[in-house]
Amino acid sequence: MKSLLSLSRLIDEMNRHISKIACWLVLISCLVSAGNALVRYGINQSSNAWLEIQWYMFAAMFMLGAAHTLAKNEHVRVDIFYARLSTRAQIWVDLLGGLLFLLPAAAILTWLSWPVFYSVWVSGEVSSSAGGLVRWPVKIFLPLGFGLLLLQGVSEIIKRVAMLTGDLEANLHYERPLQ
Repeated sequence: MKSLLSLSRLIDEMNRHISKIACWLVLISCLVSAGNALVRYGINQSSNAWLEIQWYMFAAMFMLGAAHTLAKNEHVRVDIFYARLSTRAQIWVDLLGGLLFLLPAAAILTWLSWPVFYSVWVSGEVSSSAGGLVRWPVKIFLPLGFGLLLLQGVSEIIKRVAMLTGDLEANLHYERPLQ
């Protein structure tokens, strides 16, 4: 179990570092958006590329941050019953949900999104908008993001098993949403 927990910590740390990119993209996207608005309304100039780069950054933020959000246990969930469960029952829900839903879905989406990226890469697809950007930089975030989510799912399953066996303190850091 110690080697699996070491793998889990490695995955967690990798996704934590990658999520820093997502955080910086939030700031950069805001600056690009503000700059675009100033140029558009200040000197009546515009470019679709500036609008598309914001869309690309949003996609990157979401796909690069999803795995870390799972690691922090801050993902969206249906809270009606989960919050009322005991810690051990919550661990079982997380474990079974990860095994039955998260891992298969993340694996399938990683697998299916790779050809989407590859075809755009090979074809050199460009946005149909005037002044639009090449599409492959945004499409790479599909297999990358789902792959990171898959790895984080493995990490979460390792941690839940370790919690059930007593090899890791059962602390889920779950906060009930404000009503």
